Amino acid sequence: MYIAIVIVALVAVTLILHFASPWWLTPLASNWSAIDTTIEISFWITGFVFVAVNLFLAWTVWRFRHNKNRRSHYEPENKKLEIWLTGLTSVGIIAMLTPGLITWANIVHVPDDALEIEAIGQQWQWTYRFPGEDGVLGAANARFVSNENRFGLDPSDPNSADDILVEHHRLHLPLDQPIKLVLRSNDVLHNFAVPQFRVKMDLVPGTQTYQWFTPTREGTFDVLCEELCGLAHYTMKGQVQVEPEEEFRNWLATYPTFSEVQSDSAVDLAVGETQYQTCAGCHNADGSGNEALNAPNLTRLDSRYMARQMRHYREGIRGTEREDEPGQLMVSIAQSTNVDTEPDLLAYIESLDDVDTAGTLTGDISNGQRLYGACAACHGSAAEGKVLLSAPALAGQSDLYLKRQLEHFSMGWRGKHPQDQFGTQMRLMTRTIHSPERLRDLLAYISTL
Repeated sequence: MYIAIVIVALVAVTLILHFASPWWLTPLASNWSAIDTTIEISFWITGFVFVAVNLFLAWTVWRFRHNKNRRSHYEPENKKLEIWLTGLTSVGIIAMLTPGLITWANIVHVPDDALEIEAIGQQWQWTYRFPGEDGVLGAANARFVSNENRFGLDPSDPNSADDILVEHHRLHLPLDQPIKLVLRSNDVLHNFAVPQFRVKMDLVPGTQTYQWFTPTREGTFDVLCEELCGLAHYTMKGQVQVEPEEEFRNWLATYPTFSEVQSDSAVDLAVGETQYQTCAGCHNADGSGNEALNAPNLTRLDSRYMARQMRHYREGIRGTEREDEPGQLMVSIAQSTNVDTEPDLLAYIESLDDVDTAGTLTGDISNGQRLYGACAACHGSAAEGKVLLSAPALAGQSDLYLKRQLEHFSMGWRGKHPQDQFGTQMRLMTRTIHSPERLRDLLAYISTL
């Protein structure tokens, strides 16, 4: 008797929690309402079966409860009952499968007027490629990926020349325009998913997959990698911004084509050296930095990383916290730097001989080596940095500078801005350090590299 009551109570609580739950599907922002309909049909059918089976079980427990004056009846088979159960089960399965098959047939047939865009997944970032004036995406393959060709485009394919490269985690899309998203991975298995769009698809190394949708609502939505792609998989995030056609076109015009990226822009090292005199006051003439002035060693940083940080200072992405005095100083420096000749400045800094800054912090090196395992995925086993992952070199850098930056990440003084993709990842990764002692151990180990 008590068991029957417990079963009925569990059914009642389950139904209450289901209908009263605030956690439901996110508001739809695409044409795929059929996905929601399919899910709801599955919920109603499985929910009905759940309630019916459990209530039948409760009734059975109560109806055939123990009675010493009653004996059970043995019936090895009941064809009529089996026919009914088989028929009802078949109807339920067909009712669940049919909407899904109809929706899938629509998903695999892309409209002729869809705008084709390529999304590229790589640990732990998203990048995008748009067709140029010819309207055709050029050939690409992971074997072409290098520091100079980060998208892996085939240089011999003439259709690649005018392809527009968006090396940014935020993808802009025009409102009410069908989109075909061609998906490609440069390393491991990923998955492109925007919950509000309702469609998702794996990115399989060595092949191309696709999905299509029509954004129907303006706004900014999160891009998630819903496939375990390795250590720090949870940091692989991006955004999709849906906006009117004119705003989308203005945004797209700010990004370069493949031919522009590949062309060797002439730099003037003499102009760069002249500009560097402003930097030398803090970073020293040889670029080695100055710990007393909180100035990092520039000879250990690549030009792409420095260019991104200068842009972040100019655009208010970094250096806005009142407590970050060195960052605020760099904001004024970056704003006064001539953007047109900045490539000359960065090229000159890269031409300086590498200088290694000796470590000053002590700690448990063996523990630091263990902690560094989480850092090695991006920064390299020898802390040499990885340009393809936009991760700077840590070896040879001032450990006091690294300590200050990691503290700033952990306190939210850096990496909090929504436009700072890699800063956001670093802010999440600093949570693995946990304590000042572990931080000193980590930096002491990096100093040995």
